[in-house]
Amino acid sequence: MKCGNRRIKKIATLAGSRITKPSFSAVSSAQKLNRKWIGIDITCLAISLIESRLKKAFPEDFGEEGQRRLRYEVIGTPKDLESARDLARRDKYQFQLWAVSLSDEAQPWRGKMKGADTGIDGIRYFRDLDRKEVHTILISVKGGENVGPAMVKDSIATLARDQALIGLFITLAAPTKAMQTEAAAAGFYESPNGKKYPRLQLLTIDGLLEKTHRTEHPDYEPDTGYKKSKAERRAEQQKLI
Repeated sequence: MKCGNRRIKKIATLAGSRITKPSFSAVSSAQKLNRKWIGIDITCLAISLIESRLKKAFPEDFGEEGQRRLRYEVIGTPKDLESARDLARRDKYQFQLWAVSLSDEAQPWRGKMKGADTGIDGIRYFRDLDRKEVHTILISVKGGENVGPAMVKDSIATLARDQALIGLFITLAAPTKAMQTEAAAAGFYESPNGKKYPRLQLLTIDGLLEKTHRTEHPDYEPDTGYKKSKAERRAEQQKLI
């Protein structure tokens, strides 16, 4: 939000007033001015991105592991396994975009444009110990109830084809033992710090929602994927001039 528009909000509203506008910058400036706000967007991915940027712009409002002290409710995105299944049944493509957003800093493959199925639904990046090179994590999402080891083999082949160091295989259904065996056969990416990370990581929607599953990778430069939101100071924190 341009500075002038932020000044308009400050002059036209009082602390505690409610501001409604479908824009992250509007939500951010309203939060900075201690106004109540309603943010609107039409996709689960966009809502998840707004949440991610709020965490970075207002870190004091979020506790350990992203636990919110800032009180707000997200309406319209899946909250549990059953609502995730419902989204997968109604709109496979939006389900894939939403599932990708469950992995922090992930982006939809090729800017969320529909096209030929390449076996890749999302992408995220990381830097390792030397911080010199940006490495790739590819994400594949399976929203069906029938999954098997052949899909895992395809994902491993995709990693090799695209020279990605790590892959995420996100499923709505729980992976079978055969799938786990196949994923383990992909081996590990070994960081210069000596730690090993599974080359292909099987994650479930339920595990991501319950925070029992998470992506494992070196993280020596966070926010490599998206431009980092600058940490904001609240209105009462501003120095008087």
